[in-house]
Amino acid sequence: MAGKVRDSVGKPVAGTLVFLQATSGADTETWRAHTDATGMFKFEGVRVGSYTLRTGESGESLTVNKAVELAAGESKKIDLVLDARKPSTQENLSAAAPALFDEPQFTVAGVTQATNAGGHGSDTVLRNSEALVRDTASLAAGEAPPKAATKNPAEEGQLLQEGSEIQAEILRLEGSSSEESASEIRARDAKLESEARLKRAELYHRLAQIDERLGNPLEAVHEYQRAAELTPSETNLYDWGTELLKHRALEPATVVFEKGSAAYPKSVRMLIGLGVAWYARGADNRAVEYLERASDLAPADPAPYLFMGKVLSAEVTAPPAVVERLARFAKMTPDNALGQYYYAVALWKESSGSVDDTRAAAIETLLQNAIRLDPKLALAHLQLGVLYAQRGDNTRAIVEYTKATEIEPELDEAHYRLGMTYKKNGDEGAAARELKLHEELVEQDAERTERERGEVQEFVVKLRDK
Repeated sequence: MAGKVRDSVGKPVAGTLVFLQATSGADTETWRAHTDATGMFKFEGVRVGSYTLRTGESGESLTVNKAVELAAGESKKIDLVLDARKPSTQENLSAAAPALFDEPQFTVAGVTQATNAGGHGSDTVLRNSEALVRDTASLAAGEAPPKAATKNPAEEGQLLQEGSEIQAEILRLEGSSSEESASEIRARDAKLESEARLKRAELYHRLAQIDERLGNPLEAVHEYQRAAELTPSETNLYDWGTELLKHRALEPATVVFEKGSAAYPKSVRMLIGLGVAWYARGADNRAVEYLERASDLAPADPAPYLFMGKVLSAEVTAPPAVVERLARFAKMTPDNALGQYYYAVALWKESSGSVDDTRAAAIETLLQNAIRLDPKLALAHLQLGVLYAQRGDNTRAIVEYTKATEIEPELDEAHYRLGMTYKKNGDEGAAARELKLHEELVEQDAERTERERGEVQEFVVKLRDK
């Protein structure tokens, strides 16, 4: 596949970065090439499939996206024409909205009571993926972590009033009819000036936030989508993807995050969202690759490492690339307790829990550092107990397990390991007490998890008719 990049008057553009990203099949690899002195670019070894071809990242011109289908034995030549106009506000992405946004291949048709979360089969890993989804939603720029639907009548009344005012303003600005088709609305949007699109996108975005608080997720996702269609800013695309992810529309969420990451290759949270979407779908290796890429994109940002550590906590082994990055994080942030803890866990799991004396000493030091920095970090006490138990030092293991249960009484694994260690020491009474606590906590956690899942409505997603 090859082509040429020209400006709006037909002049070749040299040195422009061109991206080719797969949008179908299992392969999500992105190829990169720079245009030569004649504006030419070329990609070798591209397989049959659907792709997005785009320019950008330099900021020297508007980004251009183009959908490409490559058939077997086909060699395509594609020219891209850049708009010479420079954006003027908020990276002036609103001015380029129709060119930047591809219509999604799906539509959210309704909601249904949650029955399962899809993706992983292991309940432990499933709970971990659900926690990661909540953490992803908390990355919204400049906002507090998302709240559940309000049950406060006074707050509900205020939200309803504000929502009604916003809807009236949207109707006034758009003058739209309920008979209008989606294509007619998009055609009308394309004729709007950038400031008008930006204003309407802001109204839809706020209306989506209100509907989410009022417990209307179906309305909220449509409003986030409208905001992204009008102004495909990083925030609008991210919030749309997150709304889909929260309600377990995992494949559409992946599509939105992929589009967002392609349009905003320097967005760390877009890569995190993409990684979490794949993790929720059970594609652990692919998820970790995106989190690794996010950590490499912004090495000083703790968020990718913390997500990587949380993913690792539910895995059996640690890939060397993850260990390497968590080592970097621990070295860069020696005062971060979680940085020390996650690196210790990575070293432990890299060896599948069977460590030599040298590595055991390194892990012990890291865990002790984590506890010194945060004495209330129950997980560090638990892992230290596991390390001592492997050495056969049951006395010290019991001390650490006990501390973990005192700090976090609902940490069922600590009660289980404490009970089993008491059993090895012949203290049957203490063992029975801890193992009974473990069983009760597991049962309570299962009931709580089912209740929370029951409160989440899943989106019903359908392919658009073509």
